[in-house]
Amino acid sequence: MIVAIDGYSSSGKSTLAKDLAKILGFIYVDTGAMYRAIALYFLTNEIDLSDEKLVQDSLDNITVSFENKDGENCVTLNGQDVSKEIRTLEVSQIVSEVAAIPAVRKKLVAIQQSLATKSLVMDGRDIGTVVFPNAEYKFFIIADVGERSRRRYVELISKGQEVSYAEVEENLKHRDHIDTTRAMSPLRQAEDAVCIDTTKVTREEQLALAIKAIESKQL
Repeated sequence: MIVAIDGYSSSGKSTLAKDLAKILGFIYVDTGAMYRAIALYFLTNEIDLSDEKLVQDSLDNITVSFENKDGENCVTLNGQDVSKEIRTLEVSQIVSEVAAIPAVRKKLVAIQQSLATKSLVMDGRDIGTVVFPNAEYKFFIIADVGERSRRRYVELISKGQEVSYAEVEENLKHRDHIDTTRAMSPLRQAEDAVCIDTTKVTREEQLALAIKAIESKQL
């Protein structure tokens, strides 16, 4: 069984995915972390994203995998745990551009689809539309950009990163634009997905809304 959760950055989709996975006893897969790992590799190795051959050659040398530990995804890049490194603002500033590269999406979608041998809760940008269009349950998470910026800013500051609110807000708006307008697998709501606006709801309320939607579909 697959639960597909798509939505905007910092809308609460990962939080919902983790909570649902825990309650359902499913494996949680954070696909965004996979794209971030590749973005980190490109950033560290100063890969020119406009050089298609260089990008493809680099992808051939990249291995991305993850291990789920108590609902948390530990992401490895070529055998090295990069779970913390991929969460910096520097990675956030290029991850949407990296995710828009067709060769990158092709590589990671194949990896994501190969995980379907077990029941999953998977979140990302194109899970319900491309990766698992036949998923049993689909959700699309949205929230006001101001609230999303506040959440991300608080998160980064709590991790000791020196960023301004303005930087975070500009980054989210930039990512929204790239994610929704890219040619391949743009961020959009699947026709059969349940939309949840988390702007003014708590974590517990968000989870309750999702569980109610799942239960109503099972009846």
